[in-house]
Amino acid sequence: MATVDLNADMGESFGSWKMGDDESLLGIVTSANVACGFHAGDAVVMGRTCKAAAERGVCVGAHVSYRDLAGFGRSFVDVDPARLRDEVIYQLSALRGVAAVHGASVRYVKPHGALYNTIVHHEAQARAVVEAIVAVNSATDSDVAILGLPGALVLDLAEQQGVRALREAFADRAYNPDGTLVSRSQEGSVLHDPDEVAERVVKLVTQGVVTAIDGTEVSIQADSVCVHGDTPGAVAMATAVRDRLAAAGVELRAVA
Repeated sequence: MATVDLNADMGESFGSWKMGDDESLLGIVTSANVACGFHAGDAVVMGRTCKAAAERGVCVGAHVSYRDLAGFGRSFVDVDPARLRDEVIYQLSALRGVAAVHGASVRYVKPHGALYNTIVHHEAQARAVVEAIVAVNSATDSDVAILGLPGALVLDLAEQQGVRALREAFADRAYNPDGTLVSRSQEGSVLHDPDEVAERVVKLVTQGVVTAIDGTEVSIQADSVCVHGDTPGAVAMATAVRDRLAAAGVELRAVA
């Protein structure tokens, strides 16, 4: 039976400001990318999300980011690589501690937003993220993996350093012909129809292809598929994806 991981970004509420329906999504997905406080989330939200994930048997990943609360981590930051390394160590270590208190363990890192897209090609920042994971793994005798875009430079660097590299596709984002994500500044970059999204995901998982924004077919091999928790209708979308995958004989299983 074919298997795939289904992940969602979570823990992105902050103080009295609420983002997404984490409780409902945790009943659908197999992995949760938990914000670590730099683009969203806070100590209370991190704890609540990790506790709920542990209770549901959902795998936890660290959703690390540039230090950009105001911009929700979606603006490029020309940060010194050494600082970026230390800030990723900080975020990953914080979530590891919070998760442990609530009976969960952090199994992977998924960079968020602009950082995710930047380290597809930016060698210095990609290397800084990998060095952070290597440092934490070495210090804690862990095997934290990294989740990223297929073909991304950061995944190649991770494998060179002995870090497990997991490939991710997106259920609700449009693709360019080269396999990168269409910028959110472009019309049509985010998909909203649950049936359309579910059909795309089944095709992606079972055939290894997705239709790009220009109509061409792009080959993508993915270990995990993401539904963004902040996308309107995320719960309905994730439910449709789960149900359509099950109907196609695909089992959902946490890859990390």
